[in-house]
Amino acid sequence: MRTSNRLRERCTSALIALASIAAATAAGASAASCTNDNDILPGQETDASTNEDVTDGSANEDADAGAPRSPFRDAATSDAAPEPVVCESSPCAVSLTTTGTDTYCVLLEDKTVACWGANLVRGNRLSGDLGRGPNMRDDSADPARVVGLTDIRYLNRGCAIDGSGATWCWGTGPYLQSTTTAFTTEPVPVKLPIPAATSVSIGFYRQDTVNYFAVGCATVQAGLICWGTNGMGHLGPMELGGSSTAPHEARTIALPPGAPIESIVVGQAAFAVRSDGTVLSWGRNPPLARISSLFPDPYPRPAMLNGISRLEAFRENACAVAQGIAYCWGGNPHGSAIYGMEEPMKFAIPKAIATPEPVVDIATHSCLDYGGSMQHGCAVGVSGALYCWGENLYGQVGDGTREYALSPVKVTGLPGRVSRVKTTRLSTCALLTTGKVHCWGDNRYGQLGNGDIRAASTVPQEVLLP
Repeated sequence: MRTSNRLRERCTSALIALASIAAATAAGASAASCTNDNDILPGQETDASTNEDVTDGSANEDADAGAPRSPFRDAATSDAAPEPVVCESSPCAVSLTTTGTDTYCVLLEDKTVACWGANLVRGNRLSGDLGRGPNMRDDSADPARVVGLTDIRYLNRGCAIDGSGATWCWGTGPYLQSTTTAFTTEPVPVKLPIPAATSVSIGFYRQDTVNYFAVGCATVQAGLICWGTNGMGHLGPMELGGSSTAPHEARTIALPPGAPIESIVVGQAAFAVRSDGTVLSWGRNPPLARISSLFPDPYPRPAMLNGISRLEAFRENACAVAQGIAYCWGGNPHGSAIYGMEEPMKFAIPKAIATPEPVVDIATHSCLDYGGSMQHGCAVGVSGALYCWGENLYGQVGDGTREYALSPVKVTGLPGRVSRVKTTRLSTCALLTTGKVHCWGDNRYGQLGNGDIRAASTVPQEVLLP
């Protein structure tokens, strides 16, 4: 119990640190432009009569018109995108993702998928996150290809979309393979019975046999579809007397008029990113990134950020890049345990992170796992440098130390510029513009992909891609 309490304290302290990072830059509060719970964020107005957010889309470079204000010293906002991957040699990865909590996967240049890291969950129960079949019952530090996947064009969280638009998923999640339970464990990829998709996102968390959510969403020609459990309102208003864990088939989600949906991100709340950089959110409150009187809120409404180019959500936490500025927000799952009172909305509104330069990509993860989950985040700068902050007990910040990083610090030892970054509970991986992948932090499950499950590393290690 004492260990669990210490971990909860670390997790909540990390969330508090995220808010403090937003309060000032290293040069002082006068250089920062951060928000508080009462701020109206860029391009947002509030209709007091309905308490609904109204996006007018008129944000521009004039600060008086509600444009984003940069939280970094002497730096302007930016609409730059991550640098593309240009393979210099084989093997080469072109996309990076995570599955479960301690597993990484990449899309290789030959359109196959390779994974490494954890393949089991606590209690030695098979998770199947490596996708190597039922006979593979160990974690692995040796990256290897997922069984049966070819011609893959899109990869995200244990699901892949091939050239025909078919969606294939593996591991544990809401894969529409059962009529009695919302999630199953699939040690090899299974084809989901949904229309041809262009993007897919899975949200899954199992606290016990009674308390869990398992939700999948995909963008298809007809719009946006979601399936799985509806205890958090991902599928719309919950039926009176309905079960929070009963499985539901895929259904179309009614969205307000606007630009086409470009991608979908599912955590305890769902986020539909439009092509114009606006975002709709619904589900558990928080982390909606907007003010709502509904708990949960099953109605998609504009979030309090515009100009979003990247958004990452994992369970109760989320981060985004909006015009080069990093923002993070989320739930406060341990508020009552730490403060003696419920403070569920303490981190509900996006807070700007004071980074040394504008950023193009961002990563976060969850605080819900008591058994070793620590909060840290990372962001890729426009220069290709990588910055991380937060818990660093296993060296996951990547600055060569194990000291907690209250503000973003530059990752050292990377041999090139970074295109994308992903984090798990205790580790971090970066996809370089050359197509190589480097990881650092904890390695007890083989998260570093360097062929050896051993001690953690405070500096990046090259992944041995197959």
